[in-house]
Amino acid sequence: MSTSTAESIINEVKKHVVGKDRVLRLILAAFLADGHVLIDDIPGVGKTTMAVSFVQAMGLNFRRTQFTPDVLPSDILGFSLYDKQKNAMVFNRGAVFCNVFLADEINRTSPKTQSALLEAMEERQVSVDGHTYPLDQPFFVLATQNPTGSAGTEKLPESETDRFMICVSMGYPTLEEECEILKRKHAEAVPTTQVADRESVAKMRAEVKEVFVHDAIYNYLSRLIQATRENEYIDLGGSPRATISLMHMSMAIAYLNGRNYVIPEDVAEVFVPVMNHRIIRSRKALAEKVSEEKILEGILSKERKPTQKKG
Repeated sequence: MSTSTAESIINEVKKHVVGKDRVLRLILAAFLADGHVLIDDIPGVGKTTMAVSFVQAMGLNFRRTQFTPDVLPSDILGFSLYDKQKNAMVFNRGAVFCNVFLADEINRTSPKTQSALLEAMEERQVSVDGHTYPLDQPFFVLATQNPTGSAGTEKLPESETDRFMICVSMGYPTLEEECEILKRKHAEAVPTTQVADRESVAKMRAEVKEVFVHDAIYNYLSRLIQATRENEYIDLGGSPRATISLMHMSMAIAYLNGRNYVIPEDVAEVFVPVMNHRIIRSRKALAEKVSEEKILEGILSKERKPTQKKG
């Protein structure tokens, strides 16, 4: 297993991101599990810095689009233009043709532009003017959004939020962390060292797919998602895609923990970030001001963990 490479990647990112170790682990796990990440947070907490650091450490290419109301689907996917010299229509690639696409403030653009990412996120391809174009591999969307209710924002449709494997928040730093940020900014900038390449990244992703999942764990994963569909505080529970995402994230976290098999603690570690953006709270939950995290933690505490071990 290439867990030493994964640790090196995280250590490089930590040169530029202070005190967010858990978030970094979750984001790397989602990337290794072939998923996408939604960061629901306020501006200025280091989201772009983190994304760039990951890309540089892994030796991948990166593109960033600042989503605004005037951004069009063609800006994201690309467009065909007539070339006089070639006497043919030529496809001009959009921003998604890269390894890591940072969709900054994705909820500030129109639903039409938001939906342009659906095919790219699910099928790793785009269709323009009747032609289909495969995206670069690996392809990873790291999207940020401002908290719901911020001025000028559009709520993401459920079909799109469901395509994000996890949703995390970086949050404000502690006093000590903010002091450390100031010290690093005042000192000479430390470059990010490339510690991986496409080949080693592909190897890690392949190893994650080989992580063993026992039948008892399959049952546990399914029971957790079923519980979100039957909870009085939830109007919309997890889809089968959510169950698959939970499995893949559990496999990736097991891998980062140095194991080639999943245990219930791996599932528990990723359950909330996998589900907190997928569920829709009921009126009862809203009236009682019960958060998504509190609901999911309650489900996690009630469901019986399997005791059977691998083998």
